[in-house]
Amino acid sequence: MNRRDNTLYQQLSDVIKEQKKLRNPLIEILHRAQRIFGYLPLEVQSFVAEELNIPVNQVYGVVTFYNAFTMKPRGKYVINICTGTACYVKGAPRIIQMLSELLGIELGETTSDKLFTLTAVRCVGACSLAPVLVVDEESYGRIESRKQLQDIIDQYRRRV
Repeated sequence: MNRRDNTLYQQLSDVIKEQKKLRNPLIEILHRAQRIFGYLPLEVQSFVAEELNIPVNQVYGVVTFYNAFTMKPRGKYVINICTGTACYVKGAPRIIQMLSELLGIELGETTSDKLFTLTAVRCVGACSLAPVLVVDEESYGRIESRKQLQDIIDQYRRRV
């Protein structure tokens, strides 16, 4: 991406100007940057660092520390499989395996049609529904079968 002719960088610049006066604006700026670009490549991180006059390694440290940020493009729908203790014991590894087979990708990857990204998270706070997966903000619990997973995937495919 060329910064000079890209309106996305202008949008990000406007966000930074708006947020810059707040105390510790970096995390909010990175959230907004990720919404604008879809992810946070090093080029975007460098731009944020320059605009905030902070070291790029400080920006990189925040991006790599928080699970909410990604340095790789994600699919339109992010499927987060809970791997917390309750979900793990109730079958999270099997859910991951079935989803990998259904989507043709491994954890951390995105489908070739850029529709789904498959990730694991430590806990979603829904232990009573274990095993749980979350697609964007929608939770699906007590997943037991490949058919349930296929139905969830099909539901999102129909939205496109």
